[in-house]
Amino acid sequence: MPEFTQPQVQLSGVAPEIILLATALVLLIVDTLIGERHSRWFLAAMATAGLVAAGGFAASTWGDNELQLSGAIALDGFASFVKVSLAVFGLLTVWVGRDYLRRDSLEDSEFYALVLFAVTGMMLMAAAADLIVMFLALETFSIALYVLVAFKSGSLTSQESAMKYFLLGAFSSAFFLLGIALTYGAVGTTALYGGSDPVTEPGIASFLSTSPAAGAGLLVLATGFLIIGLGFKIAAVPFHMWTPDAYQGAPSPVTGFMAAGTKFAAFAAILRLFDATLFSLRAEWRPLAIAMAVATMILGSVLAVVQDDVKRLLAYSSIAHAGFILTAVIAANDRGVSGALFYLSTYGLAVLGAFAVVSVVSGKDEARVRLVGYKGLFYDHPALAVALTLFLLSLAGVPVTAGFFGKLVVFGAAVQASYSWVVAIGVITSAIAAFFYLKIMVRMYLEESEGEPVPLPVGRLAAGVIAITAVATIGFGVVPGPLLRVAEDATMFFQPAPETGQAPLGG
Repeated sequence: MPEFTQPQVQLSGVAPEIILLATALVLLIVDTLIGERHSRWFLAAMATAGLVAAGGFAASTWGDNELQLSGAIALDGFASFVKVSLAVFGLLTVWVGRDYLRRDSLEDSEFYALVLFAVTGMMLMAAAADLIVMFLALETFSIALYVLVAFKSGSLTSQESAMKYFLLGAFSSAFFLLGIALTYGAVGTTALYGGSDPVTEPGIASFLSTSPAAGAGLLVLATGFLIIGLGFKIAAVPFHMWTPDAYQGAPSPVTGFMAAGTKFAAFAAILRLFDATLFSLRAEWRPLAIAMAVATMILGSVLAVVQDDVKRLLAYSSIAHAGFILTAVIAANDRGVSGALFYLSTYGLAVLGAFAVVSVVSGKDEARVRLVGYKGLFYDHPALAVALTLFLLSLAGVPVTAGFFGKLVVFGAAVQASYSWVVAIGVITSAIAAFFYLKIMVRMYLEESEGEPVPLPVGRLAAGVIAITAVATIGFGVVPGPLLRVAEDATMFFQPAPETGQAPLGG
């Protein structure tokens, strides 16, 4: 009888996710036991503690470089960088959400638990080294976001937005699953890297390094479906249809979280899948990515100009930014990967700060979300107007803000890869984007408010989020070096092997 060998179970690669899941479950149980007999401050406190612990553990694994759980989870600098950033985004969302929910009498433990579940799925997306795990992660955070978009249960707009988001999200999941099925049919596995022995434990990367190009036809078709599935999550044209409605109907803190977190998680999967694992097929997937990038930059920037609702305007802005980040994916080099990480982290801070201001200015039940509600904001509430101006300037890519340096590095990566014409389109659409950001600033500074000034109470947590994101936006714009160096160190999974052009583990 053969001797039983106990399998080695390593959980450090998913420890942050376990911490968040445990926190969410404990939070729900504690709220059930305590009920509404006491102040519910402990809900935000518990969510904060869980996110800090998860982010701290993810940071502690920096420098580790291995595959865990039968090659399904990658523990590397790339995953650590994304997980820490997502923990910060979740933390800021919880703080803004606390003040928002108290103002609108919506505070429930489910909100905090759903944010934790969403961050869990996003983190798992960044560490996924298997397409099945990637799909499970995608569905985990998507389902949580469907409910969060509909969290204003008394709003028909919120319910309609959530339904549209759900239906189109299910549609995109079908494409992604079809891509996984075709990948398995072509390679015989869904693992990106495989195990230590490429013969007995093959992966997609080892298949491409050992198989002739003529035998990868089915994998090329699968790649197209995978791009479509992930294109929905980053809101790339023509898969952007859900974005304006979902952003408009969701609570403002949730909208900011979607803009920052969903985009980061989906782009993390894109970078790991296409710029690393499918690097040798770049001649096949680049044309599709280029077409998406160009269409996304143009459509997002042009349609944002005609918007009168601030949340819809920022939704189309988010679409345009997805196109800018795609230029880094097209570059398919180390500079592009590090540039995308820098861009996503600084963009997330700016957009979370912007939606924190929108959450305050919109008032109870978000009654003031149109541009007319921002008339004379500088004279009535100068601090909010200045903070929003700073965030808008960063989103427009104005110098001395983090957004300017973010565009500089992603466009520089594309120029290095000989795609200057795509960068030219990006520069032109950035100029168009500056126009619709100026529309908001004109209302705030050059027009007078109608009637008496409306009081806008700013909670301590919301004020703290606005201050933190404002300081970070200026800080990373003036001194981008430290964050950029960390982003460059996080590309360790993307160093091509000289003999194959693939991205070996720990390359």
